[in-house]
Amino acid sequence: MKKKVLRITTVPVSLDLLLKGQLKMLNEMYEVVAVSSPGKELEEVGKREGVRTVAVRMERRISPIQDLKSLFALVRLIRKEKPWMVHTLTPKAGLLGMLAAWMCRVPVRMHMFTGLVFPTSTGLKRKLLMTTDRLTCACATFINPEGKGVKNDLIRFGITRKELHIVGNGNINGIDMSYFDRTEEVMRKAEDIREKGCVTFCFVGRIVGDKGMNELARAFKQLEADFPACRLLLVGDFEEKLDPVLPETKRMLLENSRITFAGWQNDIRPYLAASDVFVFPSYREGFPNVVLQAGAMGLPCIVTDINGCNEIICHGVNGLIIPSHDESALLKAMKFMLTDEHARMEMAGKSRELIGSRYERSFLWNEIRKTYQSLE
Repeated sequence: MKKKVLRITTVPVSLDLLLKGQLKMLNEMYEVVAVSSPGKELEEVGKREGVRTVAVRMERRISPIQDLKSLFALVRLIRKEKPWMVHTLTPKAGLLGMLAAWMCRVPVRMHMFTGLVFPTSTGLKRKLLMTTDRLTCACATFINPEGKGVKNDLIRFGITRKELHIVGNGNINGIDMSYFDRTEEVMRKAEDIREKGCVTFCFVGRIVGDKGMNELARAFKQLEADFPACRLLLVGDFEEKLDPVLPETKRMLLENSRITFAGWQNDIRPYLAASDVFVFPSYREGFPNVVLQAGAMGLPCIVTDINGCNEIICHGVNGLIIPSHDESALLKAMKFMLTDEHARMEMAGKSRELIGSRYERSFLWNEIRKTYQSLE
């Protein structure tokens, strides 16, 4: 009889996008039950991965009354399912899932820490976030930081004294190198996006402040004034509620004819293939999948010196690493990529090889399987 594993995230889109294929793989060895807030993505995950799903409403934001309701709902679910392991991902699911699993004395309680919020927070918010992360760790029996940077922050801020385990070389799900490739179909679509005769910089993600969009808008404005033969391709949407960009940034982005908005795209491969450089000036990350994806598509990357990014990118080898919040450093890096074609092409030539050698999906899945087996 297979051991039962509950995989819990706060919202179903995390199961859908971050764990694609992984639940199906684990379900071959274990009875996997996917748990998150209700939504169409949860139903789609169940069909695609061939696993049973259970909806438990959870709020991403602090919501004491709803959080208490969610905790009791998870306790009821765990008592009913009697799993061997509860494995959580995302902050709220980690806190509630680990606490509920501890209350029910589940034998293996695993939580994966991705991007930590508290290192870039201040005041009461930072204290609250650190307290919740400490509680999550106290209830867990196996703590899995997504990468070295996250691990170092957990140690540096005294979140836990328990042993911390990075699986493989880090990341949630690895990169499917056969999918993120310049296939004939991808290159045909890229031809309709590419603008010949210019260097295209591409950003993929939420167009918000903490992704460095204010600095990127100002840096590109200066770059384009000196070098008209460049373009900025933005794949993502503005968010008005969570850390919106400055009003002047939005104006700059919308009014500049050298900036192209693609909006949210389910398939970002043609946009990466139509670009020359990936630029990602984020303030904080855990282990950004989009940098892995850009590298797998053969793009040199400009990233900030933050967790995850500085593990994926080797400065001067497959990209450039710059300080975060530094508009002048970003402008300098973009100028270098634009003007030194030889260096840019050399870095592009090494990007896919480096990503594949460390983060290929089949390698990480094998490491996850071995981790589960070691806990039996």
